[in-house]
Amino acid sequence: MKKTNYLVQAALIGAIYAALTIVFAPISYGQIQVRISEALTILPMFTPAAIPGLFVGCVVANIYGGGGMIDIVFGSLASLLAAFLSYKMPRKWLVPMPPVIVNGIIIGFVLNYLYDLPLIITMGWVTLGQLIACYGLGYPLIVTLEKYKDKIFK
Repeated sequence: MKKTNYLVQAALIGAIYAALTIVFAPISYGQIQVRISEALTILPMFTPAAIPGLFVGCVVANIYGGGGMIDIVFGSLASLLAAFLSYKMPRKWLVPMPPVIVNGIIIGFVLNYLYDLPLIITMGWVTLGQLIACYGLGYPLIVTLEKYKDKIFK
């Protein structure tokens, strides 16, 4: 039963991540982006199932995004690394930080490579978008989910 619960949680998180990214596609892709779905990157604090869930959701979202294999592979691996690091964060306020830093750097490089955008400026825009999504939306989500974690993440 524990394996089934893990798989269901991972699948739901992946599906919600992909759906949010695609529904909000106009602001989910490109140099200036705020992926609303990145608020979910706080979920590894509550369940390790969020790590593969976020990765798979990002793969699906990046297939839809049209950036090709470079974005699918490196963008998704960035999410996997960020999710794992979020899982390891020792304090609640640090949980949203890995996606901000990891995606700011890696996605900045990916967009620079794919679209010949200025590297530092692109990293800055991606980082700003991540700050909005991860701290502006994700941190309040942490506070809310803490109240219900025993009911949601069994």
